[in-house]
Amino acid sequence: MARRPRRNHSPAFKAKVALAAVRGDKTLAELAQQFDLHPNQITQWRSQLLENAAGVFGAAADSGPPPVDLKALHAKIGELTLENDFLEGALTKAGLLSARR
Repeated sequence: MARRPRRNHSPAFKAKVALAAVRGDKTLAELAQQFDLHPNQITQWRSQLLENAAGVFGAAADSGPPPVDLKALHAKIGELTLENDFLEGALTKAGLLSARR
């Protein structure tokens, strides 16, 4: 029996299947046959939907990464570049760093 190639499902399809599972009108076996999926996949999508449902109403807005201070990062990059250039010049003059890098 040949294996079926891996399928990627769109988020809309996953939501449709998960909502059908939450609704409970049909059994998992019926849903699996209707959508041509494994029942474990439907159960997994259903649990993901139930876990992340609060995010739809704005609770997930707090979970974003903190804002990055680009000025401080650029200053640090400049400082490190200056140090590297200075050390490279000093080591080259001392003969500890070859000029052929």
